Amino acid sequence: MATASTAAISAPVPAVVTEPEAKPTPAPAPAPVGDLSSSQWYLKDSRLDKVPGVGATRTYEEILKNRTATPVIVAVIDSGIDTAHVDLKAMLWTNTKEIAGNGLDDDKNGYVDDVHGWNFLGGTDGRNVNAETLEMTRIVAAGRKRFKGKTAATVKPTEKADYALYVKAEKTYKARLAEETERAQQVESMAGPLTLMVGNMKQALGVTTLDTTALRNAKTDDPNLQRAIAGMLDMMNQTSSADADDLLKQLNDGVKQERSMLENSLNLTFDPRTDIVKDNPSDLTERHYGNNDIHGPDPMHGTHVSGIIAAVRDNNLGVLGLAPMPVRIMTVRAVPDGDERDKDVANAIRYAVDNGAQIINMSFGKEFSPQRQAVEAAFKYAASKNVLLVHAAGNENANLDVTNNYPASFYINNTAVPNLLTVGASGPRDNAQLTASFSNYSKKAVDVFAPGVAIFSTLPGSKFGNESGTSMASPVTAGVAAVLKSYFPKLTAAELKRIIMQSAQVHRTKVNLPGSDKMVDFSTLSVTGGVVDMYEAVKLAEKSAL
Repeated sequence: MATASTAAISAPVPAVVTEPEAKPTPAPAPAPVGDLSSSQWYLKDSRLDKVPGVGATRTYEEILKNRTATPVIVAVIDSGIDTAHVDLKAMLWTNTKEIAGNGLDDDKNGYVDDVHGWNFLGGTDGRNVNAETLEMTRIVAAGRKRFKGKTAATVKPTEKADYALYVKAEKTYKARLAEETERAQQVESMAGPLTLMVGNMKQALGVTTLDTTALRNAKTDDPNLQRAIAGMLDMMNQTSSADADDLLKQLNDGVKQERSMLENSLNLTFDPRTDIVKDNPSDLTERHYGNNDIHGPDPMHGTHVSGIIAAVRDNNLGVLGLAPMPVRIMTVRAVPDGDERDKDVANAIRYAVDNGAQIINMSFGKEFSPQRQAVEAAFKYAASKNVLLVHAAGNENANLDVTNNYPASFYINNTAVPNLLTVGASGPRDNAQLTASFSNYSKKAVDVFAPGVAIFSTLPGSKFGNESGTSMASPVTAGVAAVLKSYFPKLTAAELKRIIMQSAQVHRTKVNLPGSDKMVDFSTLSVTGGVVDMYEAVKLAEKSAL
């Protein structure tokens, strides 16, 4: 989930379902003018507006308007954040015990100048890891050296578990490498012809923009041009492209994405960490490495996630975060363009907990977790400090009852993590597409669904835009949890989880099973069978507070 992916294509596929997505940071732009919250469908109410959002607008207007919010710190473990964003900078957590820029660890917490958070992907010289390998790539690279010439029968008893993991990773790696190689060839072979086609069509139709209106209004008796127009409309429809130029951009993004997958994610010799971070990745006791650059090389994903949770609500500008002003965002950078490392995730959780976070959003995940025990120890540490963890279920349209996705919803001994919510993604209509086509699901391992399709939020450069993924559904849920904690500060992490699950609006709509044409009851795809409902959650919290 931490890596971008492009589905097998007969037409260009939009670069949306990514965790985090590898995109260049948009150039800074003038601050936007006006309130853009009308684009936030997920704030609407299922009963009042007939849109399966979380009911945030209704909740503030009807229940919370006379209540006083209290401070809450939400840690976002992600790719980084645009600290200068006009709709976010006022919401950044500040470590008041640290003096900015003096090069000293003023609060003696082991992290120098961690004013707004910390970056576990950086070096002391200021450089940062951006692209990384997948976890399976790292396991295969190490395993081929360690187990060369060995078999299950010849490895030592103490090595059998590691060998079994290597064999599994090797099989998965070979299949993924073949798949991505073929996909790269497909998208690259399409880029040139489609670019030429768009140019020729603009010239033939005498237009500078090929949008759906121009194509549908085109008048021509040329059967070749008619077929080309029909094909272009079909591709734009499949990819939800605004126009042909947007379609080309998506295709070219797909080309870059596939190149990065082959050159970085699946490259057995690619190892940026050794040169930059200079830690020992296998030393799980090592805590104090990295730097204080929480922006990072590409803060797109983390900026979008943070805006969903807590973009400024009262500035009549941009979008409305779910949580109110006393809530603050602590940024912990631990998610590269590739798979996050278990060591970094564990340390990011511990850093957030030790510095006062009460809720932690984790919009990342992967298929292998060789140091799972370290992450689970951090989960237990968070539980001991009454911290709620919210995790994206993943975007592989897979059943997590039979497919691994880490961090997992259960400990190694199969007991549930009491302070963890795992969230699938839902869409803006209560119909067959209520379940996002990409979302993972599970009657046991996914607790609840939340809006995760076309979620409008903050982007770097004080911009705004839509992204889709369980990466977005998780912060929607974390934002609702922050609202509950802010207005009802005595609620424990376990109570926050219980209230969000009990108040979820159960839907019995017949929906497409993700990744299939099969129709199923939406209520069978998660533990609760419902979509997060802030309105009902706040009402339930009121009763619990009596």
